[in-house]
Amino acid sequence: MAKLIEEVYGEALFELALEEEKSENLLKEVCEIKQVLAQNTELAKLMQHPGIPENEKEAVLKGIWEGRISREVTGLMLLLLKKEHYRQLPLVLDYFINKMKARKGIGIAYVKTAVPLSRAQRERVEKRLLETTAYQSLEMHFEVDEALIGGIVIRIGDRVVDNSIKTRLENLGRQLYQIKLQ
Repeated sequence: MAKLIEEVYGEALFELALEEEKSENLLKEVCEIKQVLAQNTELAKLMQHPGIPENEKEAVLKGIWEGRISREVTGLMLLLLKKEHYRQLPLVLDYFINKMKARKGIGIAYVKTAVPLSRAQRERVEKRLLETTAYQSLEMHFEVDEALIGGIVIRIGDRVVDNSIKTRLENLGRQLYQIKLQ
């Protein structure tokens, strides 16, 4: 199975960070770059515009980042531009951030509930997740989704625990549909 672009480039940056013992610095830089990119959506449009020559896009990138961030991260952005994968930059940066957090024992949990959870409920969910995973700490993201009707859906990485009433009703409906009436 072919690797995704973000996995190839993100893994390369991750290995480089470890090899050169710059993981903390590169993580800080990458987080700052993500923030800048999120606030400046026009830059992404400019960098992906087909009418602008590559050398001009390269000059823009160098003008913005050279001297402000490491040559490793600047080089990554220029390589993505040259290989026509620049639009994948946010995904590459996310991959790198997630790998660095996993290395530090930090997990990222996404929790959906039908109603907002109180502070105490959120703390209980986080405590229970820490007890059932190998993570030392968790970065928690809570979301309300009224369509769940009740229950909870938790996603950590590629693992999902869906204990929502919506899913239970859907499963029950499928089971009832399978029953043959005589």
